[in-house]
Amino acid sequence: MAVHWKKVLVMLLACQGLLMTNAYNEEEDVPEEWLLLHVVQGQIGAGNYSYLRLNHEGKIVLQMHSLKGDADLYVSDKTLHPSFDDYELQSVTCGQDVVHVPEDFHRPVGIGIYGHPSHLESEFEMKVYYDQTAVKYPLDAGSYNPEDMEINRKQFHSTEDESQDEESVFWTILIAILKIIAEILFWLYD
Repeated sequence: MAVHWKKVLVMLLACQGLLMTNAYNEEEDVPEEWLLLHVVQGQIGAGNYSYLRLNHEGKIVLQMHSLKGDADLYVSDKTLHPSFDDYELQSVTCGQDVVHVPEDFHRPVGIGIYGHPSHLESEFEMKVYYDQTAVKYPLDAGSYNPEDMEINRKQFHSTEDESQDEESVFWTILIAILKIIAEILFWLYD
């Protein structure tokens, strides 16, 4: 019976390692159109913020990976000190956080990095990319309607936020289940 549980534990640990490896590989898969501008590394205490300022024009992609703990990303073109109460864009996953800053955001853009209270300290690495993909505008000037463009942009952002929230909830639940299983297995062997 104990051999069976050891096999289950080894399989769970192997699956967790595979998930972590896949998450790390996803970070390196960036489109050719993205030009790396900066790499920022830092540490943040639980419940605290670090603030950065983005002055680059154009479409910018912020890709942050929590090396230790859980750092969350908040972005705004209305305040230089965005928080979980005051932001325009966010990414609050337990792994890699990605935010696409549109070119129509007013510069400078405020970036807030929040250290989640579940960890005493979080370490992060954020890569800042310039997205060089061409925007396709309608050929007919009469077919351009700014109100329609604004509605489409808001719908796109709300859909993107919902999918990020769903992904975050999925990973949070999966990690919690794996921790519970590991605790049960360790309890059985003590």
